[in-house]
Amino acid sequence: MDSISSKITLDYTFTSQNGIISNRHKRDVPAILSVEALFIVKINNKLYFEAEIAILEFYKALFEWKNAIKEGFTPEFHYYTVEYSDYEEGAILSLVPFSNKARVKTIWAETDVYNVFDKTYVVNEFLKLEESLKNDIEGYFNINLKSFIKHIPYTFMNDEEY
Repeated sequence: MDSISSKITLDYTFTSQNGIISNRHKRDVPAILSVEALFIVKINNKLYFEAEIAILEFYKALFEWKNAIKEGFTPEFHYYTVEYSDYEEGAILSLVPFSNKARVKTIWAETDVYNVFDKTYVVNEFLKLEESLKNDIEGYFNINLKSFIKHIPYTFMNDEEY
């Protein structure tokens, strides 16, 4: 299948009740990590990834990745979690740019699908995800992520395999 026609859908549903966290929890790491969402990635309408994840931690990984993007340079995105420490196989979810393409990878794939995309398209989908996630988290939980961001755990690993 031609990567230009490949389509990715990034979706999430909060599974934590909206009262689980408030602005007064901005430094409370256990409270931050307890906020969860079901995160789903579909590639060409096939389920590729589905897991309940610590959504604020995932948001922080997206936020840090977005801020590392520079004109003419898109870094790899990798999502790790402090709740899962066996990373010998790789990140829970990754976006790995190469040339004018990018591959979406996960160690928890539901199915084997063609996961190479046009780089501009898939990077824009991840950037849209970061923006909608920010707005939805702030709206649903009635919190200001700006005051939380420096306290949200962020696991960054520079894997040689990527």
